[in-house]
Amino acid sequence: MKDATNLVLIVEDDPEISRLVADFLRREGFAVEVAGDGRAMDMVLQRERPDLIVLDLMLPGEDGLSICRRLRAANTIPILMLTAKSDEIDRVVGLEMGADDYLAKPFGPRELLARIRAILRRVQISQPQVASRRYAFDRFILDIDARSFHEVENEGSPIALTSAEFDLLACFIQRPRRVLSREQILDWTRGRSADPFDRTVDMLVSRLRKKLEAASPGSNLFSTIRNGGYLFTAPVKQIQ
Repeated sequence: MKDATNLVLIVEDDPEISRLVADFLRREGFAVEVAGDGRAMDMVLQRERPDLIVLDLMLPGEDGLSICRRLRAANTIPILMLTAKSDEIDRVVGLEMGADDYLAKPFGPRELLARIRAILRRVQISQPQVASRRYAFDRFILDIDARSFHEVENEGSPIALTSAEFDLLACFIQRPRRVLSREQILDWTRGRSADPFDRTVDMLVSRLRKKLEAASPGSNLFSTIRNGGYLFTAPVKQIQ
């Protein structure tokens, strides 16, 4: 499997890790850019639009969490965060800042590759869709194939979602009024076996719930089911 059309930006201050990862990804067919800190990353982003950013948590100057927060305020480029810390709180904070996935150091190159490809699969349309995948609910329209989300009354102003938030919403929209466990959601949205202690789903649901509530106050579109998971409560209609 080759990925020649995909550009990955590696933001990592350890030159040996950057070189090894960049060489490996290039052998797998990716185009690769490397930056040693936030300033160098900004220079790359002025001339390139990467398909994914591999972002180290511990960087000189502006750290990875700050960079992640800043990136999320400006765009929806998928972010895979690297961390040398194994504490759950570091992973949780990274996901709350808008990272799409995380990988703890030390890691194997094949696992990194699998994570990158899994994220890219979620944000790219692999095949043309014959049937429309546009859905209306509450005061919103979600177009899965176009990866757009906006209010019905204002189609010109999309509502900003990260790629992970978009995939989570699409998962619920296609299974409305059905209790989904955390393990099911992880399997459907992240393409990997679920860790029973992974709090990724909880963080993403919290972020998504806040954004929808801000756009439609009082809508209460998600219900938390004790010992069950989550339920998307709104009626959903597929539209052309």
